Amino acid sequence: MRIIDLSMPLVSGHLRWKMEQTAAQGAISRVTTIKVSCHSFTHVDARRHYFADGRTIDETPLDHCVGSCAVIDLMDIGPNEAIGPETLAARGMHVNPDDIVLLKSGWHRHRSFETRAFWTEAPYLTREAALWLKGTGLKSIAYDFPQDYCIRLLLDGVSRPIEEHVTHDILLRAGVTMIEYLTNTAAISAQRLHFSAAPLKIPGSDGAPARAYVIEGLS
Repeated sequence: MRIIDLSMPLVSGHLRWKMEQTAAQGAISRVTTIKVSCHSFTHVDARRHYFADGRTIDETPLDHCVGSCAVIDLMDIGPNEAIGPETLAARGMHVNPDDIVLLKSGWHRHRSFETRAFWTEAPYLTREAALWLKGTGLKSIAYDFPQDYCIRLLLDGVSRPIEEHVTHDILLRAGVTMIEYLTNTAAISAQRLHFSAAPLKIPGSDGAPARAYVIEGLS
């Protein structure tokens, strides 16, 4: 059995996300406090993130974040490459209905998530790819790259219509739970494994940070 950590570390001074961390040393213990967006670093999106009638993170079933996972290998995908349905269909024949699907591009090998290039040069999913994923009947999707092209525009404060946030518009709208910004996926060797990215239980929230990992060889 092998446990592989897929979580981004929470770091201060990130170019996209603001994270504040302080520590107070008392007489007998040390207490750390953090302030961070629920949609920064490795996290889970609840449907409420984009849709007012959707489930909040505490209402999202835990089996959407923990369970059997199909890994789609995209390790040969290059910078700024559009990932279409043909690629996913050819490599995702082992995806079953109600799977958690993990898209393994290994993007962390090419660009650090602390650099602008991680965002502006990333591969991305086309609208047709998101529709193909929806058609598999998956319950959750996990990404290791900024999956919508327009995410890169957020660095410069440019917001685009929801139709351009294709995975949110198609998958999150359909009730598919989204797990965003995994890292270290190149360490995964199995095509099917056990996945966990249980979010913090924050009542009424539209998302929450998570510690993501997979277990290979779990009997």
